[in-house]
Amino acid sequence: MRVLRLTEVHRGAHCIGASCEINGLRFHVTVWYEAIDLDELARLHGDELLERIAVHVAVFQLNAVASLRPDAIDLGPWARFATPELVALWRTVFRNVWGQWRWEHDLPDYVPEFAGAGISAPPAHVPEGPVELLAFCGGGKDSLVALRLLERARLPFATLAYSHSIYGSAEPQHALIDRLGDATARVRAERQWVIDDFLDAPVIRLEPQLGTRSILAAETPASVFAALPIALARGYRGLVVAHETSANAPNLVWRGEPINHQWGKSWEAETLLDHYVQRELLANVRYFSLLQPVHDEVIFELLSRDAPLASLTHSCNVKKPWCAECAKCAYVWLQFAAHLPAEVVRATFGDDLSERPANERWFRELFGLAQHSPFECVGSPAEARLALALARARGAGGPRLAAFAGEIGPIDVAALATPLVGVGDRHGMPAHVASAVMPQLEDAARSAGRRLGVGDQLPAAF
Repeated sequence: MRVLRLTEVHRGAHCIGASCEINGLRFHVTVWYEAIDLDELARLHGDELLERIAVHVAVFQLNAVASLRPDAIDLGPWARFATPELVALWRTVFRNVWGQWRWEHDLPDYVPEFAGAGISAPPAHVPEGPVELLAFCGGGKDSLVALRLLERARLPFATLAYSHSIYGSAEPQHALIDRLGDATARVRAERQWVIDDFLDAPVIRLEPQLGTRSILAAETPASVFAALPIALARGYRGLVVAHETSANAPNLVWRGEPINHQWGKSWEAETLLDHYVQRELLANVRYFSLLQPVHDEVIFELLSRDAPLASLTHSCNVKKPWCAECAKCAYVWLQFAAHLPAEVVRATFGDDLSERPANERWFRELFGLAQHSPFECVGSPAEARLALALARARGAGGPRLAAFAGEIGPIDVAALATPLVGVGDRHGMPAHVASAVMPQLEDAARSAGRRLGVGDQLPAAF
């Protein structure tokens, strides 16, 4: 039996570290916190609460190691924290985030079991601080749009940025995020550093007997738990993200099961994590997205209103700020070309990404001309096809983009746009946030509808 064992959970004054072992292989991850004294938090709120939070940070930061196909997870000395609620959450996150991984390995029913069972404890309360909202900022266009929504709503916010060792040196990552954050009205910049030796390890090449061909990580759920010590220290009660409605769309359907690379950003994941944090850890901390009600067409309508800031964004997960040859770069370039001034597109990407042969595959997948859409955080084929039509109408793109347009055939822009310029009523925003943000989304949706020939009347909620 292959068991993944948690062998260490360490809490220093400024970091939480965790180690695990499987089949004689050992891995370690550390989350570092700037200007947060975890020892002081333990004195104020008790060692048990801080240890419970630290174990959650550990099990979700180390869940990538479950890509090595353990039969069971053993929390060892921390088994008392393996409550039925935590086990159910972890297994739900694993089944859904690792749907792509299960498809790649042809393991339709695989989800590790947990050894032992813990006992739940009542959640704590965060003392209210001067600023309610902590907005996660990865530096991309969604982050910029969300931060500007909060600004225009006159809702004070701090930002949270984290670097990750899988993306290289930490300082350039924080510098890229800061150039965007500094252009907003944030009142404080919170920072984390994540150092993970598993994601950089050559384990697939050197341990072929494990039968693993790819590795995944539940980055979004892990980031929620890693943010809780900051919420506790500063008194933040709202963890704000910028996950749009297209994160709910599957990449493919496999044996009747939707496989969604972006499930960790989906409405289902958002509500699951929001409820779990309140019931099990910090009762008055909410987790919600500002952009859950809208598609990218509305988001880019909002971004176009801040076009001079768009070139400050970055979204690539291969080589920051942009590798120019991955699905994420191809999709964002296409949307920039469809909605933003040509000089902004050039300042951001340099050249026409549709003409790069390496992007042929990504555009085929983006446009729905392949077996599945890209396993990346990108929009649906409908959103990509609409962007294709809009970019072509503006004279963007060269022969390769024209060839895709010819293969797809005529696109009825108004018909394609109609479901993409609605504003859904499904969201997790607290009432006072929604009352200031939803009118901005609706105004942008109406503007997009007029621009695309849909009209002023918002389509029904989707």
